[in-house]
Amino acid sequence: MNNNQIERHYDLDWIKVFAMLLVFLYHCSMFFNSFEWHIKNNIINSSIEFFSLLIGNWIMPIFFVISGIATFHALKKRNTQSYIRERLLRLGIPLILGIFLLSPPQVYIERIANNQYEGTYFQFYPHYFDGLYLEIGGTGNFAFFGHHLWYLLALLLFSLLTLPFFLKPRENAGEKVFGYFHYLFMPIPLIVSALTTNTIVNLGGGGLVFYFILYVYGYYFFTRGNLREFIRRVGIFAGFLSVLSMAGYIFLVMYNGFPMSLSLNWAIFIVIRVIMVWNVVFYILFLGDKFLNVSNGVLKYTSEAAMPFYVLHQPIIIIIGFFIYNLEWDVFVKAAFLVSIAFTIIMILYHFIIRRFNVLRVLFGLRRIDKEVSL
Repeated sequence: MNNNQIERHYDLDWIKVFAMLLVFLYHCSMFFNSFEWHIKNNIINSSIEFFSLLIGNWIMPIFFVISGIATFHALKKRNTQSYIRERLLRLGIPLILGIFLLSPPQVYIERIANNQYEGTYFQFYPHYFDGLYLEIGGTGNFAFFGHHLWYLLALLLFSLLTLPFFLKPRENAGEKVFGYFHYLFMPIPLIVSALTTNTIVNLGGGGLVFYFILYVYGYYFFTRGNLREFIRRVGIFAGFLSVLSMAGYIFLVMYNGFPMSLSLNWAIFIVIRVIMVWNVVFYILFLGDKFLNVSNGVLKYTSEAAMPFYVLHQPIIIIIGFFIYNLEWDVFVKAAFLVSIAFTIIMILYHFIIRRFNVLRVLFGLRRIDKEVSL
């Protein structure tokens, strides 16, 4: 493997692609598990819920760490104005699309499925602006955060808030060392944030402060020159701790449920979750460095498809779910149908429509092209 490949970080691109696919599967699983979601199947399945628990806590932290790393490299290539413009275009425009076009059908279906509204979608749309949507099952409708696109809103805010600090020269970043001190003690602020703020705002298994810390870590610490060498040393150990902490977490949830806050059991539960997240991040980076630091046509195609796929996936899952949630099908037949049909629709929309037209490319967070994309 040559130095150019390492510098380009192809493995991080692959990790984002696979993580996006897991987010899709996770949201498909939400249709069948016992957790609160916009619409539920008529039968809940514990096996599918196990899958939800398996990936639900660490999948978004991966995105924020990699986003912090990507910000570091973006600021090495762009000036302030170019960076802000790029963030607003590639995060802000898809977010606006989600708020005004993709979130309303999700809210409508939730209201219909929970007997909170009667009428057609077009009759409902003016009511979409009645009150703020703050929680599933609430009374407000306006999803100002774009439902699943809250990640884009958080990343946009993080990018702008940290910019004055991130603009400091980083020429010596590659000379800084990542060592066992960082590996052992950097989880402490994450534990503190999880114990103190996750009860206020919880999104995708973590709080905004929790994700902000991971984003900053990605920028300041996961870009250090010896990080890959360090990950190669601790990767297997991190994998062992990942399995151990994940087993403990799933056991606690499956047999005792989620513990109530402000108790010793809850505090222990939070610590186990953070240890799991921290070590899974290292193990995934270890696996990526070992197996995925290569580029090919599949990576180029899927890397570009990732953002439109993310923007489209949840509303399409919910719309399909609305048509099948009361059907008396076997759960796994229904799950296979939901996954395959939703994936097919998303990829058809991307491959044949979105990627070919600049207006749609901009709406879905892609760069403009100078000539038509071939089929």
